Amino acid sequence: MAQRPSNPQQRTFDDLDVPGGFSAEVSLWDEGTVVSLFGELDLDSVADLAGVLEPVLDQPATVVVIDCAGLEFCDSTGLNALLRAQARAGARGSRIELARPRPLVLRMLQLTGATDAFTLRDTLPA
Repeated sequence: MAQRPSNPQQRTFDDLDVPGGFSAEVSLWDEGTVVSLFGELDLDSVADLAGVLEPVLDQPATVVVIDCAGLEFCDSTGLNALLRAQARAGARGSRIELARPRPLVLRMLQLTGATDAFTLRDTLPA
């Protein structure tokens, strides 16, 4: 079994003071990891998301719940990054679930058919 970081919650990136900023927060739960996103996921922030998800997805056979409640905007590059992360997770026996997407983000997922690629959750894991 792979070891998890000793710090169960850490702010991994924070650029919310900049217009269109982005931040992410990582916390552990019994079955995996919760990654909470805040701000805008777009061309300017997908590299930051990848940097947050890379170590999380290094854990084999885990569930990664991405909390979208604080995500104000997601464009096609953000969606593409999420889909690539889902493919990477699947290759390692893991999966990504999206939790609490705001109406704008949910509508984008529905219009693109991406709801078929992710399990959607109304709540975060306990």
